[in-house]
Amino acid sequence: MSTSLSIKRGEKLSTKEGAGLTAKGRAKYNRETGSNLKAPAPNPKTKKDKGRKKSFCARMGGVVKRSKNAERARASMRRWKC
Repeated sequence: MSTSLSIKRGEKLSTKEGAGLTAKGRAKYNRETGSNLKAPAPNPKTKKDKGRKKSFCARMGGVVKRSKNAERARASMRRWKC
């Protein structure tokens, strides 16, 4: 199943705005796929969120290193304060 998300409909952010999904986009994706996407955790308050941030930053660091056009990944990392 493919979920179509759009910047114009306010479901994702542009690269300049920090990339990633908005609350509206996460809600749509979760509703259509039965997933449980969570908001970014740039300032984690719980131990669980600290783990999510550490894991995300490690994964995206690899994407930035290997990608030819890594601007979107860098924008996501800025949003998560990696």
